[in-house]
Amino acid sequence: MEEKQFSGILNGAVPGEPVKKDENSRRGNWGNQIEFVLTSVGYAVGLGNVWRFPYLCYRNGGGAFMFPYFIMLVFCGIPLFFLELSFGQFTSLGCLGVWKVSPMFKGVGYGMMVVSTYIGIYYNVVICIAFYYFFMSMTNLLPWTYCNNPWNTPDCAGVVGTPRANATFANVSAVVSGVTEIVNRTKRTSPSEEYWRNYVLNVSDGIGDFGEVRLPILGCLAVSWVVVFLCLIRGVKSSGKVVYFTATFPYVVLTILFIRGITLEGAVSGIKYYLTPQWEKILDAKVWGDAASQIFYSLGCAWGGLITMASYNKFHNNCFRDSIIISVTNCGTSVYAGFVIFSILGFMANHLGVDVSEVADHGPGLAFVAYPEALTLLPISPLWSLLFFFMLILLGLGTQFCLLETLVTAVVDEIGTDWIIKNKTYVTLGVAVIGFLLGVPLTTRAGIYWLLLMDNYAASFSLVVISCIMCICIMYVYGHKKYFKDVEMMLGFPPPVFFRICWRFVSPFIITFILIFTVIQYKPITYNDYVYPSWSLVIGFFMALSSVICIPIYALFKIAVSEGSTFLERLKNSVKPDPTWGPALQEHRKGRYATTGPESVEVHLLSEGSMCAITEAASSSLDSVL
Repeated sequence: MEEKQFSGILNGAVPGEPVKKDENSRRGNWGNQIEFVLTSVGYAVGLGNVWRFPYLCYRNGGGAFMFPYFIMLVFCGIPLFFLELSFGQFTSLGCLGVWKVSPMFKGVGYGMMVVSTYIGIYYNVVICIAFYYFFMSMTNLLPWTYCNNPWNTPDCAGVVGTPRANATFANVSAVVSGVTEIVNRTKRTSPSEEYWRNYVLNVSDGIGDFGEVRLPILGCLAVSWVVVFLCLIRGVKSSGKVVYFTATFPYVVLTILFIRGITLEGAVSGIKYYLTPQWEKILDAKVWGDAASQIFYSLGCAWGGLITMASYNKFHNNCFRDSIIISVTNCGTSVYAGFVIFSILGFMANHLGVDVSEVADHGPGLAFVAYPEALTLLPISPLWSLLFFFMLILLGLGTQFCLLETLVTAVVDEIGTDWIIKNKTYVTLGVAVIGFLLGVPLTTRAGIYWLLLMDNYAASFSLVVISCIMCICIMYVYGHKKYFKDVEMMLGFPPPVFFRICWRFVSPFIITFILIFTVIQYKPITYNDYVYPSWSLVIGFFMALSSVICIPIYALFKIAVSEGSTFLERLKNSVKPDPTWGPALQEHRKGRYATTGPESVEVHLLSEGSMCAITEAASSSLDSVL
């Protein structure tokens, strides 16, 4: 008996409720709640936790940055996370279906799909480059260690000298002379940077000069998409098993790299640089803006992934608890990754005799240039390189799984036929193939320019707009009182007062602040010394607008097709909840949902048919008796 009760709790059921293998047999559920939590952690914890947060932290006051960061987590991050999880779980529908709450706002769901499409295309290209570095690390000597390769230039200066000077790593005099040469140069180009720029990418002169496709990168892109497809071949049933490894093993690697890092000379100076608080920066609005932006983008709000993943939960699952666990884990991972990154960078700075700021970087520059170069200084460097890039691959795949599942679930829910549900694998395959083909241009010599353009424009202010409109729709159009009752019916308790206040006032205010901050801080994108031409920036703005424009276009369409003789009547009808809005299963449709929804209609018709059959049978029996 106790074992059954424990199993029920594990699967998200309320104690005392009958335990079922799949509560929603037609659509499916997670195997157990651990799978959902691990998947959501894998989704939220991505590459940005490793290559963006540590850089933001040291640039914005070190330990002082933690204060606004955690303030934003409490007042914006966790409330928005809880809102999206509860939204998807209540209806058991993806990012399109949930907008039955107010059909006029369905364009928000389409905007989420557009954003997820953009991110899914370029994110997998980053993963494929990590795959390439992983494969290239399977050697006795990392190819970016020295400057004696065909792709190197005269400006190249390695941190470990030349192969002849470093026949023995312990040859201190050779290393010192090499470092002296590096420090005396006015411009130093590292072998890892030249390997990245001249060999891996073979970067062209500009964004318009595509050149040839880089076949090794294209091959790795195919590998990446095949891995993603195979892991999602049975939807959440297969991905839920994969995340036991992909969501947990990165922490094993982080811990190994952390232990190795803190034992190196100079690691303490790197960590001090990362954490030493500069309290005067707390008064700088930019620091608060960076903290809010990092929380918002890191948790994956407004991508549609949180709604989608929660839609496979059982109806009474405690998503309030899950939202706190996942959000805190995500932010804790960011802080932990900072120790891993800066301990190694501190060692490298100490080795070169320069300040940590001269070796610190973020984004692809950290993942594929600065950190790999630091790894060449370690004994058995290929081993550490394999571990590092394997970690990046797993972090990226965790996010990519959810991005692809978001698109697939939206398509399947929208069509909704039995055939499409049974053949969901073909939809997954189709989306994966299209994603691969759209990613091919990013494997050309101009690919890095386009990748950074998409990263800077496709998922920036548009996410903020989408999230803000979602809050307004749920809290003010649908009505906060009704939504609070919905959450109470689902969880067994109403949302805490703190979250009610955040949903209605605080979080929308912070989101608006992020939007204003993003606009004020806008600078045209650059890549090293390359300045993007105006026409490419126009394309970037069109990518950003393409997701937001879905909202007014669909709203106008819905108003036009809604019933009513006047515009005001059509508007009122277009924002009314759809009759099928609410819990997906009839057993959960209580209170005001008791007589609505497709299943209740079927039950009602069935009851009428049964009554007719009983009446006819009784009449026949009476006739035979007479």
